[in-house]
Amino acid sequence: MSLTKRIVGLVVLALVPALAVQGYNEYALRAARAEAVRNEAMRAARSVAADLAQFGRGARHVLGILAGLPEIRGKDPRACTAYLATVVGQVPGSFFFGVVDADGRIRCNTISSPAGSYSVADRAYFQDAMRSGGFAVGEVVMGRVTHRPTIQFAQAIVDDDGDGRPDGVVITSIDLSYLAARQATAGLPPDATLTVADRKGTILARLPDHEAWAGKPLPVSLWKALTDHRGGIADLPGLLGDTRITAVAAGSPEDLDSLTVAVGLSPATAFADIDAATRRGVVLIGLGAALAVVAALMAGRAFIRRPVRRLLAAASAWRAGELGARTGISGSGEFGQLGEAFDAMATSLQRHEGELRDEVARSHLLQERQTMMLHELNHRVRNTLTTVQSLARQTRRDGDKGERLEGRILSLSKTHDLLSRDDWGGASLRTVLENELSPFRDGQDHRFGLNGTDIDLAPRYVLALGMTVHELTTNAAKYGALSTEAGRVEVVWNVVTGEGGTRRLAMVWRESGGPPVQEPGKRGFGTRLITGGVSRELGGTVQLEFAAEGLRCTLDVPLDEPDRFTSFGDAAGGRRVAMA
Repeated sequence: MSLTKRIVGLVVLALVPALAVQGYNEYALRAARAEAVRNEAMRAARSVAADLAQFGRGARHVLGILAGLPEIRGKDPRACTAYLATVVGQVPGSFFFGVVDADGRIRCNTISSPAGSYSVADRAYFQDAMRSGGFAVGEVVMGRVTHRPTIQFAQAIVDDDGDGRPDGVVITSIDLSYLAARQATAGLPPDATLTVADRKGTILARLPDHEAWAGKPLPVSLWKALTDHRGGIADLPGLLGDTRITAVAAGSPEDLDSLTVAVGLSPATAFADIDAATRRGVVLIGLGAALAVVAALMAGRAFIRRPVRRLLAAASAWRAGELGARTGISGSGEFGQLGEAFDAMATSLQRHEGELRDEVARSHLLQERQTMMLHELNHRVRNTLTTVQSLARQTRRDGDKGERLEGRILSLSKTHDLLSRDDWGGASLRTVLENELSPFRDGQDHRFGLNGTDIDLAPRYVLALGMTVHELTTNAAKYGALSTEAGRVEVVWNVVTGEGGTRRLAMVWRESGGPPVQEPGKRGFGTRLITGGVSRELGGTVQLEFAAEGLRCTLDVPLDEPDRFTSFGDAAGGRRVAMA
């Protein structure tokens, strides 16, 4: 994967928390709005139900008064009709008053129908009033005389003989258009629908389009849903098939309990501003992501790709024999320190090259050594750049945020500085250990133990062992003995002479006093760097023991083997020379 793709991937990962926060805010905002809309729908439904109940109580009060008047109780057609004519215009919404006898035959009414001209004995309101001896609310019916969909209120007329049995009923017909117009001005939420139905599911009032729906039965499925959710709120399909947040008010027995009031609010209208804000948020996040990618690419070009290209250009020049080339990179950053170390290395090698050239006329051996030093430089630079590239690739693959990559490059730079002090002639093992442990030894020397006979190491041993000790130290600082105050690290080494006089370095890294150690489920890049560096670069072996009391790392490294990766031929005689 290219560096550009890695940078874009990091930007995408950085945007994930922003998207998560946006999603959570969207969810919380919608939940709060949904609760507010549901409460608003129920408030409106209860308000309409309360208004209808108040209207019913007013009609009941008027009918109760009429039922006690002598003109009504006497059922004299002339006197009764004359009195009712004075009342009909005084009660809002009522367009008909009438009195019927105990058999349901009309006795008098406000439209001057002859006594006994028709009967209401089959009407539910008449039967309920006669059975209860009190107030009753009818169903939506088509008036026999008015031919209009209407609903009737009825009040029983109690007989004067004292037996409490009804002697007739006084009734009034309510104009459904009046009820709809009354609720249209009651302050319903915008885009709300109102449906009022009787006990059988016939529509009394409907907003909007009252005239088109009044007197029609509700669809069976909708009526069942309203009945099931009476007193609650649910997402129900409306009369036009659109799903609405519907609140169904529950009436009380003393009011108009036989009526069902449902108010539906449109989700699209309720969430319109939130949807608009979501679209704006998505657009802004998209623009921000695009700007972040562009900025990351530009920053990566300036701060990563450009320094790497300069390092590679300088390495190519050195490979071609131009030791006067320099990276030109400096500063306190990791690339700056690495560039300065490379330039110092090139300066040192250039100085050696000058010295060798001064002696080339006297000794062909010096010329050969110059060639060897040039190849050594190419080898070290190529290996170092390969190491940097591998560190960057593997660290990004492991999900690292850049801290361990910076630490590894800084460790490599410090090791290069250590070698540059002696013109890349090598360094002692104790110096390498102290160089890597120095950030943790400030005032805490009692936590470290370095025991062994000091030995000088060739540059490739210094680089490989330096990276190995760096990884062990970093792991101890994060998870092992150096992560606690009581932890301790001991490093013990000695040189073992085997058969034929070959020497081997045996070194043991042992941690104690830290948190309990558990063997990891998989090998991370740090473990692969420790084992691979020693085995690949030095031909040695590494054994890691994850004991509960602390990590134990045992290294067995041959000291007298030639460089396994670099050998150069003598152009004249075809001899092979191994670089240490």
